[in-house]
Amino acid sequence: MSSVKVPSNYRPSEKEEFMNAKMREYFRQKLLDWREELLRESSETIQHLQSESLAEPDIADRASLETDRSLELRTRDRERKLIAKIDMALQRIEDGTYGYCEETDEPISLRRLEARPIATLSIEAQERHERMERTQRDD
Repeated sequence: MSSVKVPSNYRPSEKEEFMNAKMREYFRQKLLDWREELLRESSETIQHLQSESLAEPDIADRASLETDRSLELRTRDRERKLIAKIDMALQRIEDGTYGYCEETDEPISLRRLEARPIATLSIEAQERHERMERTQRDD
């Protein structure tokens, strides 16, 4: 996508134009690295599950192994959903909407994007959403 080179020590700053080419490339690379890490872990899980045997003679060992396997599969399922969100964030970088709140079109703070690069809502919009969810749950 981008021919913009981002130095390894670069960190986005409030002082520069929001979502300029360098900043977009920084977040694109951050998302790609995160995605690659999740895929690598997923591959390791598959290899681990394939090499493991549920033919443990001891019933307690077998139960423990099945519990571990179930937990590992749930974790991978969450990561699979996370990869889908990363892909959507990468698409937003492509179409120029990355970094802007889906509700208000205002910029999402850089601190929030650093902490959660897949964020689609500003902190204020996210808090509103959570308050509404709590209110609906309480009804």
